[in-house]
Amino acid sequence: MDVRAARPDDAEDLRTAVSRAREETVFDDIGAPLLDVSAAGVREAAAEAEWSFLMEHDEEGPVGLAIAHPDPDGTEAELLALWVHPNRAGEGVAAELLARVGSALADRGVKTLRATVPSDRPSAEEFFSAHGFAPRGTRRSPAGDESIVVADPDALT
Repeated sequence: MDVRAARPDDAEDLRTAVSRAREETVFDDIGAPLLDVSAAGVREAAAEAEWSFLMEHDEEGPVGLAIAHPDPDGTEAELLALWVHPNRAGEGVAAELLARVGSALADRGVKTLRATVPSDRPSAEEFFSAHGFAPRGTRRSPAGDESIVVADPDALT
C-alpha cells in the first residue's frame, strides 16, 4: 500500500471505497459529516485542504484518507478527517497517514497538529493518545463537550 497526496480526480475512487464500506460520508473527528463522498464533494475537499493524503491498495483502491488544514497564523493545523476502510482497521493505515501528515506539517514549520474528539468517545481519545496526542483542554460545541488533543508533527513521523 502506498500513501500519496490526494488529488481532485480521486473523487470517484474514494466515493466508491467509502460506499463499499457501507458508509455515506467521511466523518470528522467529532462525528459530524465532513466530506460528502459524491464526486463533487471529494474534489472540493481535496482542492481546498492544504494537506490531503490518500492510502491506496493496488487491488482495492483507496483504503484511507487524512485531511489537515493550517490555522491562519500557520503555527498550528487541524486534522479535519481521518478515515480508514473498516476492512483495514488495525493494520497501521491510520498511523501511516498521520505520519505523512506530520511530515508535511513539519516541513512547513507547523508546530502543532490539533484534533477534537467527543468526550463521550473514550475509544477515540485512546486512539489519539496511542498516536502521540496529549490533552489540551475541553470545549462545548453544538455536538456536546469535546476534548482537544494536540501532537507535535515531528513526533508523528
